[in-house]
Amino acid sequence: MGMTASRSPMDMALDLAEEAATHGEAPVGAVVMLGDTILAAERNRMKALNDPTAHAEMLAIRTALDKRGSGRLDGCDLYVSLEPCAMCAGAIAHVRLRRVYFAAEDSKAGAVENGVRLFEQPTCHHKPEVIGGIGAARAEAMLKSFFRGLRGE
Repeated sequence: MGMTASRSPMDMALDLAEEAATHGEAPVGAVVMLGDTILAAERNRMKALNDPTAHAEMLAIRTALDKRGSGRLDGCDLYVSLEPCAMCAGAIAHVRLRRVYFAAEDSKAGAVENGVRLFEQPTCHHKPEVIGGIGAARAEAMLKSFFRGLRGE
């Protein structure tokens, strides 16, 4: 099915975020777990795939769905280095992920604790448990460094 995690899933997501940055992508990594099994581990690939929907979470969800073969990810947990945006939060609700762990908050584009707070909307028919702030310092430092580089500072 997948391999067993030797490091914490959030550490893996943060490593993937670092890898994304080295490829010129915004530093976001995502890991989908089913118990101790890694179903998917992906990073942002918007530039590489020329696809604005190729966020780490979307890619991880697609990979995990392929592995699971059921069209749902109930009982699975998502670890992501940045608070999911509205698109990713919508996908998270649709696949019925059990729990979402995220590192850094995204006050501009986040849609879980910030912005539209998608899971709080009456039209959202599945609300995962959300745990934020795990590994936040490392994720925030990565993001600051990446965007400082883009601005040429």
